[in-house]
Amino acid sequence: MLRFVGLDRRDKEMMSHSVEVLLSRSIELVVNTYNYLLSVPETAAVLGWESGADEEHLAERRRFFSVWLSRALGMDTSEEFAFYLFRAGKFHAGHGPRQIHTPPVYVTGSIGLVLASFTTFMQEASLSAEVIAGAMAGWNKYLAAQLHLMQLGYDVARELDRGSCPIQIHLFGRLRNLVGYKQLLAHAVHDDTVGDVLRKFFSYAPRIHTEALERIWRSEEKPDSLWVETYPIYKPRGGWRILLNGRDLRYDGGFAKPVQAKDTIAIFPPGR
Repeated sequence: MLRFVGLDRRDKEMMSHSVEVLLSRSIELVVNTYNYLLSVPETAAVLGWESGADEEHLAERRRFFSVWLSRALGMDTSEEFAFYLFRAGKFHAGHGPRQIHTPPVYVTGSIGLVLASFTTFMQEASLSAEVIAGAMAGWNKYLAAQLHLMQLGYDVARELDRGSCPIQIHLFGRLRNLVGYKQLLAHAVHDDTVGDVLRKFFSYAPRIHTEALERIWRSEEKPDSLWVETYPIYKPRGGWRILLNGRDLRYDGGFAKPVQAKDTIAIFPPGR
């Protein structure tokens, strides 16, 4: 995504000229952001603050925002920060400790408000028009990539919840540390298979992709195409075991087996 938006060395150099100014106003930005969310009836309702902010909840929100802002101002482009943003998106989908669903419109709008505040702070610090223009070009690119990751996390979490058929997924061994759960609940729709549920799970837990899944290529020659089309598929690596209701799918129907309400899927990594 960063390559697509074209965030380059020149952008980062121009952004760096604004960091001191933005950092000096960071506490103000954090406080004003939540004061604003409290003043808007829709966002106050989302946060459960119709009768005023809960102080403990407000302190949690401010800490989270402060950590995000400090990493953003440090222009963090690490893989670990990417996972952090993806996880934030899952929290916006109601998968956080407080299970608060924040519609994407308010996340997108909040990023826009942050960018507007950046511009205001730079103008009030009397930075040159050249610096402001160059820095804002970079901040727009950078925060657009962040917004994409949060939206991706939101989408996969909502997809995990889609359907009226609850399927419990139990995790074992080192999977528990990698995913952060011993078990989680996925939902399936009518005619979904074990493979459909597993796709939801692996989309939800991208940290385990390289360890658990092997990419192989398939080809298809379509009658209306002038060339053979290739596409990747993924399958569990050797040694991984996946059970449906206690029965190993390698010997009992495979991933094409349909699921039913209250089925349980167990995933065992090698070595257990």
